[in-house]
Amino acid sequence: MKEEFLHYLWKYSLYDPDSIRDTENNKIKVIHPGEYNHDAGPDFFNARLIIGGTEWAGNVEIHSSASHFDTHGHNLDRAYDNVILHVVAMNDKKVFNSKGVEILTTTMSFNPELYEKYLDLVNNPFIIACQEDIRQIDPLFVRHWLGSLVIERLREKSEQILRIYSETGNDWEETFYRLLCRYFGFRVNTEPFEMLATALPFRIIRKHSDNRFQIEALLFGSAGLLDEGLFREAVTDDYYISLIREYKILSAKYSLQPLHGWIWKFARLRPANFPTVRLSQLAAMLSGTGGLFSRALECNDIKDLKGVFDVRASDYWDNHFVFGRESRYSPKHTGSQASDILLINAVIPSIFVYGRTRDINEVCEKALSFLEEIAPEENSIINEWKVIGIEAESAFFSQALLQLRNSYCRKRRCLDCRIGARLISLGRSFRKQEELMLEP
Repeated sequence: MKEEFLHYLWKYSLYDPDSIRDTENNKIKVIHPGEYNHDAGPDFFNARLIIGGTEWAGNVEIHSSASHFDTHGHNLDRAYDNVILHVVAMNDKKVFNSKGVEILTTTMSFNPELYEKYLDLVNNPFIIACQEDIRQIDPLFVRHWLGSLVIERLREKSEQILRIYSETGNDWEETFYRLLCRYFGFRVNTEPFEMLATALPFRIIRKHSDNRFQIEALLFGSAGLLDEGLFREAVTDDYYISLIREYKILSAKYSLQPLHGWIWKFARLRPANFPTVRLSQLAAMLSGTGGLFSRALECNDIKDLKGVFDVRASDYWDNHFVFGRESRYSPKHTGSQASDILLINAVIPSIFVYGRTRDINEVCEKALSFLEEIAPEENSIINEWKVIGIEAESAFFSQALLQLRNSYCRKRRCLDCRIGARLISLGRSFRKQEELMLEP
């Protein structure tokens, strides 16, 4: 039997309380099970129990077999000296702490239907293990859990953002520029865009924020896309030649070293997503007064925020997708789908982390409200949820469903998932929802 299942039973008091007894066969009253510990040390901290008429405060350790206490080396670890109760499924041995003091061990009994339901979920062949049962759960309960998962997802993203923030000397504009570049690659060119952001720091672009052409020259040149061997048809193209001339001046001024142009991928991409077009659009975002992140922070409604990132490539690209080769006239806007991807993955997480690090709740709430006003993502994972009757109303919920599927369902963390935990508590035969006593 897995110990994580026993942890779940103890945490939610889903065992037979009459089975928790001391060595004199007196019932132990659990006032509080303690705080669940996911790190090293006892499983539950600061539990409160009444043993033999005396209230005790301390830690609780849980094992499937009592002998595992010694097998895991806890009998030699001083961190376990404050364990006041050892809860097991099978009491096969007396155990002692590092001081030689015997630890009170009790056998926990429970309804076997709970374990059967747990095994049904973790052994289910579908990634979403509860897809046949989830409709038994109150939709409001599911919605509340999804709200928590959005926060969890943003906090996980904050680790990457704060790492970049530290690497850039605590410069939010530089941090945001690097993060934005990463997602401007739209998966296929993610790595080249990340390399570009490192090769061409934002502090240099900032000095030319009032000159879009110079920003384009810096971006195309540093990307290695002005290498004359890449676009042979562009050798007589005035725009291309002007960019090369401008970049030579700027690269000498700032000692810039271009990337190798061959790292950029064009194959199997829609022409509108070619890196040439995307770089011109990035230049449009980066030009203008004030830093790009500052402008994003100043936005108070989604329309204004989208306006910052819904831009158009320069006129040259109206009838080009690559240098030197004309195409049918078509203005190259970022488009709502591409803009939403940037907002969901780069802009809104940055705003949220900024508010969190400065303890400005209003900024965090604004970031969450932006997510609620963006259309949900459309991908295979969101379609999986849709098939089983869970539809995302906005990006707020599609992000939550991505987090749920990838961090819980795929890893079979049903006991850590509030939906899974509630279903398991029902056992194989579903009881009425109002009987459930799990935390919301």
